[in-house]
Amino acid sequence: MERIADAFVWPSRDPEWLTKLLIIALTLLIPFVGAINGLGWMLATLDRLRAGEERLAPATLRYIGRGFRLFVVNIVYGLAITLVTVVIYVPGVAVASNQSHGSADPALVSLAILLSVLAFSVATLGSLALNFAMPSIVLATDRAGIVGGLNVSAVLGLARANIANTLIAGLMLIAAGFVGSLGLVACGIGVFFTTAYALAMQAWIIRSFEVGSPAAKAA
Repeated sequence: MERIADAFVWPSRDPEWLTKLLIIALTLLIPFVGAINGLGWMLATLDRLRAGEERLAPATLRYIGRGFRLFVVNIVYGLAITLVTVVIYVPGVAVASNQSHGSADPALVSLAILLSVLAFSVATLGSLALNFAMPSIVLATDRAGIVGGLNVSAVLGLARANIANTLIAGLMLIAAGFVGSLGLVACGIGVFFTTAYALAMQAWIIRSFEVGSPAAKAA
């Protein structure tokens, strides 16, 4: 736990951390390409941590190819959750719309409300589950590409190998996401800098997950 908590401060141990984060923040301004490159930069930073170097990877646009695989995997999982949510939500909307004309049937109105609540629950719980599985997804994708990242059984195997480790890493990723959003509060454009900082935090969190899980290290 002590190691993973260092995620909040470790980027500043790199003497060039501010310059690197500013450059990555600027690349994030590029639609899609910036986000893809950011993921690749996070993985490159993870490589440095694996090598025992507490240094951020050089800030360039050369990580697009590596980040693309993780980007695709994230999109697929996100779309899967969205699809399930829509399949539940749309019938609820249809029932509610039908009941808005004329005399409403209490049973059908209740069904519409139930489907709406269920859809919201699926979206929320699905997003949380995806967040807690993210370290396993990142490692699986980094090692075996898109096919590895979408191998649900392998991902779940990594996540279940050390439940406590998975829960801690997931909570820290939620914290990293909060840090990434701070720029919106302080200054709208500052979100790109805080997002870059959050990516650096993610590299540390995933490396800590890897160190703390024998299955992750052996994979």
